[in-house]
Amino acid sequence: MAGTYGEPGKNPFQVKGIGGILSPVVNAETGVTQIYKQGAALQFQSLGTYNPSTGKFTASQNSGLSQNEIKALSSAEGINNIKNAAKITTAQGVKTSGGTDAEAQAKSNKLISPNSATPIAAEENKAALERELKESEKLSRFKFPEKLSYPSNLQIEHQDVIKFNMLKYEPRNINESANQGLGSFGERSNFTSRTIGNVFLPIPGGISDTNSVTWGSDEMNPLEKSLAEIANSVITGGGAAGANTLEAQTQNVQENSGAVRTGIAAIFTAQAIGKSNILSRTQGAVFNPNMELLFSGPTLRPFNFTFKLSARSVADREQIRQIIRFFKQGMAVQRTASTLFLKAPHTFKIQYLHKNKDHPYINLIKECALQSFTVNYTPEGNYMTFADGLMTSYEITMQFQELEPIFNDDYSKLDQDKDTVIGY
Repeated sequence: MAGTYGEPGKNPFQVKGIGGILSPVVNAETGVTQIYKQGAALQFQSLGTYNPSTGKFTASQNSGLSQNEIKALSSAEGINNIKNAAKITTAQGVKTSGGTDAEAQAKSNKLISPNSATPIAAEENKAALERELKESEKLSRFKFPEKLSYPSNLQIEHQDVIKFNMLKYEPRNINESANQGLGSFGERSNFTSRTIGNVFLPIPGGISDTNSVTWGSDEMNPLEKSLAEIANSVITGGGAAGANTLEAQTQNVQENSGAVRTGIAAIFTAQAIGKSNILSRTQGAVFNPNMELLFSGPTLRPFNFTFKLSARSVADREQIRQIIRFFKQGMAVQRTASTLFLKAPHTFKIQYLHKNKDHPYINLIKECALQSFTVNYTPEGNYMTFADGLMTSYEITMQFQELEPIFNDDYSKLDQDKDTVIGY
């Protein structure tokens, strides 16, 4: 068909509630998409059109569709399936005509989702940025030893140890699907798939964790409460609802005792002259501020560790040097080839292990950022080295902080509330 992308029978797709295979044919100028259904003997019937300017599906007069089938094609899920198939068809048509991948993507977005489409230049710029950030991985180190340990003969399978997993940092994507709520965020992938190196050390003394949330005092006097009710009525019900609420509040004031009216008058007087203590100055009283401690948000837990590393063998000496390098390079900021952008350092998953499994009697720790790493090269107070220059001992101090707060349901996910582990 001239001036179209695709043909009946190509790029098949389905819509729940519609029997049979569907296929799109897209107008190359308007993006209006004709939906065909394959019938017997490879005959194709036009069911109707999707108009990207309105975002709606319109059934053909002779489509034979029932009301339920029209509803299925007009639903959010049906429209989404149509748009996806139309975008694929358009992109293929552009590439077949010699267009680039970026041009094909931009054209399909512009035709099929014009209200949310971005110009081709913006798409190309976005693709260029993604390529540069991807290229930066060639400049940074993503491969570290899988099993560094101190001491070098540490019996990981039989001793209780602390394990530091270095991870490739992965940001959380904003999830815009309708069933996930406004502005919700996706989950990071499992840390085992992002591990790029490990260090095993004996569990040090003084380990602890502190779980906390933020609460703060807040006040709302009767006048503020009334104003809040009026504002809420206007926002949720419009001006008429706000006017009704204001009238009701005014009636309440008129029906109250003279003392209450005097107090309210004092509040308005204070507001007018910029003073807040009129009632206290004249009557020795204040309106009840209704002070209350209110929840204001979670916090992110910090974790500090200190280890003293003293070489007792040649193997220990090599392990110590590599362990210090492991943390120093792993926490270092990454940069792109142009040096225009900086990327987040690697992150860490910390585990207390008992017989090479999560320790059931010590807290769990979520993915962390290594915020500082300090090396004391003379922990004994004197400069002492071996013949080859290796320091006789090192003391390393690390400060981590979790990337995400702890939530109530995080505990339930561990053991379905059977209380078999301490949890976070």
